[in-house]
Amino acid sequence: MSSFADRPSEVGRRLVARRRARLGGNRVWGRWLRLLVGAIGVLWAASPLTFLAQQLMPGNPAQIILGDGAIKPTPAQLLTVAREYGFNKPVIVQYFDFILHLVTGNLGTSYIQHQAVTTIISQQAWPTIELTLVSLVLAWIIALLVTVATTKRNRFVNALGSGFEVITAGLPQYWLGVILAVIFAVDLQWFPVEGDNGFASIVLPALTMAVPLAGFLGQVTRDEFSRVLDQPFIISARARGMGDTGVRLRHALRHAVLPGITLSGWALGSLFSSAVLVEAVFARQGLGQVLTNAVGAKDMPVVVGVTLLVALVYVLANVLVDIAYVLVDPEIKVA
Repeated sequence: MSSFADRPSEVGRRLVARRRARLGGNRVWGRWLRLLVGAIGVLWAASPLTFLAQQLMPGNPAQIILGDGAIKPTPAQLLTVAREYGFNKPVIVQYFDFILHLVTGNLGTSYIQHQAVTTIISQQAWPTIELTLVSLVLAWIIALLVTVATTKRNRFVNALGSGFEVITAGLPQYWLGVILAVIFAVDLQWFPVEGDNGFASIVLPALTMAVPLAGFLGQVTRDEFSRVLDQPFIISARARGMGDTGVRLRHALRHAVLPGITLSGWALGSLFSSAVLVEAVFARQGLGQVLTNAVGAKDMPVVVGVTLLVALVYVLANVLVDIAYVLVDPEIKVA
């Protein structure tokens, strides 16, 4: 079976066609209503999975809350904690309590930190969101620069750009992060090795996440960009005396980015979840550190809260992509 990287143009066109079919032909309000219902459905589907993971956690959650100190908790103490947190209720009752809390925005209380999970996440969410957004913008900048500069130039330049995309798309983020840190932080000392102190500290983590994504975006954009450059309206623009750079930027680029926009919804969610690993490599504050500590301590409310937040990011990212489609693609606009 061919992978995504083996057939980027075909996959990109299929994604564009599916999104056009899904968005086109509907009234504006009906379209947004369907998007809202779909978003709620995805989050609702994620809730039983996260609850099940919490129930399957090994060990006694009451024991985890009381800690593993030198003095072993008594059965009475364990029972008191179980009653306080509802662990003694039937599983089905616990599930409905879990859903009710989600609807009201209550993700529970951390077993270890004894704080509301929403408070813990809100305190650490911005560094991860910032890293994710910077990485996505940087990935698009790299992809578009390489695509516009090399597509349908001479054979060597075109092959150079295409080769860059293939190689970067296959780079493991953990390996790339370590290499960038060794070269630019340890050897050249251009950027800090770790931490979260200003703009310089976000450059290497953002590059670690952006470069592989830029390869994927470039692959799906390049073929469409090459095809658009042969279209009659491009030939007409050239005949009117417009320069090559103007044709590429003003006419071809708008049509060529649609497959990449389709991937951006997936990319944003993927970047947000992969930020966990990158934050660990560069010792950055954020949800990555929160999740790593929570998993190690079996602090399941925090793990569940971060998991649901990632699912929410995926949903919001795809809604934003649909909005971008309406703005960019005239074929799906409704009068």
